[in-house]
Amino acid sequence: MSQQTTAQSFLKRWWWVIAGVVIACAVVIILAPAASSDPDGLDRVSGDEGFSEKAEESPYEWLPDYSIPGVNNERASVVLAGLVGVGIVFVLTFGFGALARHSRRGGSA
Repeated sequence: MSQQTTAQSFLKRWWWVIAGVVIACAVVIILAPAASSDPDGLDRVSGDEGFSEKAEESPYEWLPDYSIPGVNNERASVVLAGLVGVGIVFVLTFGFGALARHSRRGGSA
């Protein structure tokens, strides 16, 4: 099988995955900078009801406030954090799918 045939076979089989990742990245790049900086619903209610002071700090933060620490450009930081999120979701979904396929094949043998 030639290298070109292998590449065509790969694209024919995985085009929907590639298209999904490209679309998700495009949505993040276009829409993430337009996200509201207002607090989300839970933060708003906790502030309105007066129990936000009782919250404890998280022992760790992966992407604090949807940003990448050390990136000074706020827009770029939000977009990069969104792309990291897309990557994490893709890797986890792909991994769980592979695990499910593997266990299904192993169980039927």
